[in-house]
Amino acid sequence: MLEFGELTEKIIGAAIEVHKTLGPGFVESIYEESLVIEFGERSISFQRQLVVPVFYRSRQVGQHRLDLLVEGEIVVELKAVRSFQPLHLAVTRSYLRATGRKHGLLLNFAAAVLQVKRVLAS
Repeated sequence: MLEFGELTEKIIGAAIEVHKTLGPGFVESIYEESLVIEFGERSISFQRQLVVPVFYRSRQVGQHRLDLLVEGEIVVELKAVRSFQPLHLAVTRSYLRATGRKHGLLLNFAAAVLQVKRVLAS
């Protein structure tokens, strides 16, 4: 069984509802706001636009800003693009490294059908 499988299903279910209701064509921020509302309706806890420091050799060299961290475990990165690119996967993995988390979801709302990519820390 997949670790956090039930939580992942809840997140994807909420995202599908947002996509079904709005459809493609909006900017990321519209989908983020809508997903936050849907999470609230489903009692899914999250942190939004979480600032995470990035370290190199024990020194802070910058910061990331996560779209969503769900229930303290799953990094959720939202996109409204034609299709996923390798860079999207690489950025999501960098978020996982910066947060020390193992699981992420990459969601693309711009496609005719919601695109979902599970991302594991490497």
